[in-house]
Amino acid sequence: MSLDNLNATEARRQELLGQLKTAESALRGGLHIQGFGSIARAHMERAMAHLCEAYIAINEVNRARTVEQLVNDLVRIQQVMDDATRGKSQRI
Repeated sequence: MSLDNLNATEARRQELLGQLKTAESALRGGLHIQGFGSIARAHMERAMAHLCEAYIAINEVNRARTVEQLVNDLVRIQQVMDDATRGKSQRI
């Protein structure tokens, strides 16, 4: 790959990272807005997880999870949190 091609690829990578940062900022701001319910918040939280994984995929080749792996991990985390919440409410 020529130096010009490498520079062009890096410029596109930096542009994409900038777009991801803009999207992350918007989502973080949206997480603080009240009145849209838990479903909207859950979607924004999941979108944040996907943004983070996209950042990893761009910066650390072969380190990112597939979308399916990420979703499965997020589902397992939610199940653990739900189980913990249920266990806590049963002890009260």
